[in-house]
Amino acid sequence: MSSLFAIFISAILINNFVLYYFLGICPFLGVSAKAESAFGMGVAVIFVMTIANTVSWLIYEFILIKFGLEFLQYLVFILVIAALVQIVEMFIRKFSPPLYKALGIFLPLITTNCAILGAALFMISKKYNFLESVFYGFAGGVGFTLVILIMAGIREELEYSDVPVVFKGAAITLVITGILALIFMGFGGLMSA
Repeated sequence: MSSLFAIFISAILINNFVLYYFLGICPFLGVSAKAESAFGMGVAVIFVMTIANTVSWLIYEFILIKFGLEFLQYLVFILVIAALVQIVEMFIRKFSPPLYKALGIFLPLITTNCAILGAALFMISKKYNFLESVFYGFAGGVGFTLVILIMAGIREELEYSDVPVVFKGAAITLVITGILALIFMGFGGLMSA
C-alpha cells in the first residue's frame, strides 16, 4: 500500500508531467486561460490517462509480450489513446456543449498529448504492475489537473495586472510555469524523508 501512495504523491507533486517532464505543454498553455475550461480539460485528461494506462498495460502484458511484439508499443498506445479521446469527445459534445465549445481544438489534441503517451511508456519502463499502472495514470492526470487549475487561477488574475508588454501572453505564462516547477521541486523532500 505504501508503494501505491508513493506512486500517487510522486506523480502528482514530485514528477508532475507538466512541471518535471515538461510533457503536455500544448493543452496546458492553450486551455489554462479560464478555470472552467482548465477543469474540463483536466477531468478529460484524468479519464483518458487512467483508462489509457489500464488498457495499454493489459495489451502490453497479454498480447505484445506474449507474441514478442513489444516493438509495437508506441503504435498500440497511440491507437488506444486516440480511441479513448474519441469516446471522451463524443461524451462531452453530447452532455456538455459549452465545455465542448470552450475546449475547442484542444479536446482532439488530447490524442497527441505527450503526457498521456508518456504515462503509458513510463509505466512500462518503471515495470509497474497492473494496480500501480492504474494508480500512476490516475495520479498523473490529477497532477496535470492540479497544475492547469493553478495556472488558470494565476492567468485570470494576470488579466487585471500590469504586466510589462514584453512579457504579455505566452512569455509570462512560461515564466510562471518555470517558477511553479521550482516550487514543485520542493516536494521532492517528501519522498526522501
